[in-house]
Amino acid sequence: MLKPLNERVIVQLEEQEEKTTSGIILPSAAQEKSQVGRVIAVADETEDFTSPVKKDDLVLFEKYAGNEVEYAGEKYLILKAKDIVAVIED
Repeated sequence: MLKPLNERVIVQLEEQEEKTTSGIILPSAAQEKSQVGRVIAVADETEDFTSPVKKDDLVLFEKYAGNEVEYAGEKYLILKAKDIVAVIED
């Protein structure tokens, strides 16, 4: 399992709709990078860092934030906690 360090959060990107509202199917190259993901892991809290999110939160983050990594066949995004702009309430 990946464990983030230094005020970082690991997020698994949520799948995007591949159709426009009018029903046109978009090729993957035409789709925008997702800005929504599910928190998988959060760095340990320290006296300087209190996490704004917890595991399983659905979050919205800055468009070009973080680094994509692949681990055990899954793609994840590692980003700084400060790049998370909102928690989406289910």
